[in-house]
Amino acid sequence: MTSIVEVESLTKVFAGGVTAVDDVSLQVGEGEFVTLLGPSGCGKTTILRIIAGFESPDRGRVLLGGRDVTDDPPYKRAVNTVFQDYALFPHMTVAQNVGYGLRIAGVPRADIGRQVENALRMVELLDKIDSRPAQLSGGQRQRVALARAIIRRPKVLLLDEPLSALDVKLREAMQVELKHLHQRLGISFILVTHDQKEALVMSDRVVVIDRGRIVQCGSPAELYDRPATPYVASFVGTSNLVPAIIVASDANGVVAEAGGHRLWARLGSRRFAPGAHVLIAIRPEKVVTVPAGGVVPDAFNRIEARVIEHLFHGHGLRTEFDIGCVEPFMVDIQLPAALAEVGLAAPGASVTLAVDPANLTVFPADRQP
Repeated sequence: MTSIVEVESLTKVFAGGVTAVDDVSLQVGEGEFVTLLGPSGCGKTTILRIIAGFESPDRGRVLLGGRDVTDDPPYKRAVNTVFQDYALFPHMTVAQNVGYGLRIAGVPRADIGRQVENALRMVELLDKIDSRPAQLSGGQRQRVALARAIIRRPKVLLLDEPLSALDVKLREAMQVELKHLHQRLGISFILVTHDQKEALVMSDRVVVIDRGRIVQCGSPAELYDRPATPYVASFVGTSNLVPAIIVASDANGVVAEAGGHRLWARLGSRRFAPGAHVLIAIRPEKVVTVPAGGVVPDAFNRIEARVIEHLFHGHGLRTEFDIGCVEPFMVDIQLPAALAEVGLAAPGASVTLAVDPANLTVFPADRQP
């Protein structure tokens, strides 16, 4: 895939010695949807602003279509940005807002009208062409901002938390609309968000950022199924992070002791020596509850647990268990299976859990004693 955006060794230090971006390198392909994901203050918005030209890096450079644009102002870059607050002019109609950039660029009025209609048709808002922003819903205002950004056909569309002001239901609907818009336009999208569900739904690739550095980059499935660090395992989705000590190791995997249980895990490229302190990541939905009198599947890990409490999540039940570790161990079960399997197990009841060794991911602990 040909790269349309390349950032090389970007570093940005703000006043007071705060390093917002720390030696970040990234390539975005033509037509690709890439999301920069991380918590507030991790540096993702600063990276986006450097690509847009609103911030200058202290070190490194930005290339668009192979051309170095590090020192170019925003208006000389073939990118457009959709901001968190949409930045619409309240006194202008939808048509005037969408066509504003073309008018400033001196495009003939007749051409502006045609292009505005095409852009509004793309975001399915042609019927609101004469409305003002105050007459629109939050989702409609967001789509007006998108139409204004795409009307000049930028090579890259930058989206800075564009859905954060919307309620949950509208936000989910707009995630699908943005994904479909990306498919129709065929241009590169770079989205900034702290919402991991949003990143997983829309992206071709997700770049997870922590304290100004990229900690993992991959497809949503790669990040979810094969997290590179405990941070990724807990930030992208939900994981139980179980402290353990390696008691045996061979080419096929390791046996670790955690809370009085022996857990076998298959390993990829990592190797651990006996005595090493590790963290074992286990997704709550990957754990099986074994009904009373049931049999743990062959080769599965068996965990004896005590019910702490059940938490109703609408689509399913999350049960917290005590497995002998400091933190509660979470298990997610879809309804109605939850009611059949553990829904009647009162707090304090003993339950057997089972988990496939392939669903355990082992990381070195940050600190060794």
